[in-house]
Amino acid sequence: MSQRKFKDEIYPHFARVAQALASDKRLELLDILTQGPRHVDALAQETGMSVANSSQHLQTLRAARLVETARKGNMIIYRVADPSVMNLWVALRGVAESRLAEVKQLAEEFHSARSNGDVVTRDQAEVLAHQNAVLLDVRPVAEFEELPSERRIIAYCRGLYCLLADEAAALLLANGFDVVRLEGGWPEWQSEGRPVIGGVT
Repeated sequence: MSQRKFKDEIYPHFARVAQALASDKRLELLDILTQGPRHVDALAQETGMSVANSSQHLQTLRAARLVETARKGNMIIYRVADPSVMNLWVALRGVAESRLAEVKQLAEEFHSARSNGDVVTRDQAEVLAHQNAVLLDVRPVAEFEELPSERRIIAYCRGLYCLLADEAAALLLANGFDVVRLEGGWPEWQSEGRPVIGGVT
């Protein structure tokens, strides 16, 4: 095979992936799926789309092999195909953050509204976790009454554009807990290969 023929045949496959990502709704679905598997009804509800639209977008992601499905009873469960897909999402978002002034401006406005406690980096969080701090996942509802009052709490959620950790930190601070927010969230932590106990299945 000539070099030209090779390039003519391989670049369209790269374009399949790029085309699958060329939708704000599909990117939002992918972002949610980096948190863990979901069925189409849950994804539709979370994104504010109809089930039909969600399903259509998911089929595009599936055709590009970015998501996979499994059957659970009568439901089809969607998940990211493998960790490289989450890494792709984090990298794409990072390029947009560094190259697009609009993203920088929106992020600055969004983050300036955050005032619930201090922020720690992921490196600092690892050190604090070894010093008996509690790393609190607030992506779903947190059970605040089970938290130890004598330990520092590091709240995290879905990532840079999720406010669940802010809300949890505000509530915990109001109730006398020593709490900080983690810089970033679950996707950033996992994509950097940091230690996970339990994890998302």
